[in-house]
Amino acid sequence: MDIKRLISMANQIGDFYESYSNKIQAQENIAGHLNNFWALPMRKQIAEYVNNQGGNGLHEMVQVAIKAHLKL
Repeated sequence: MDIKRLISMANQIGDFYESYSNKIQAQENIAGHLNNFWALPMRKQIAEYVNNQGGNGLHEMVQVAIKAHLKL
């Protein structure tokens, strides 16, 4: 899938959880959504983008969620 589309989709999820006062819970929920609703190849692609290419364009909280909680 096009990485720009994955970034946009991940940021939309991050936008939803941005208002959470508990940022750790928000990060876990972001990753939980990705784990539950994104196919493994999509998760691998976004994780590779964050870990190897810096995650440019992704909200910081989304990047942290991917690094800390995403299941591959």
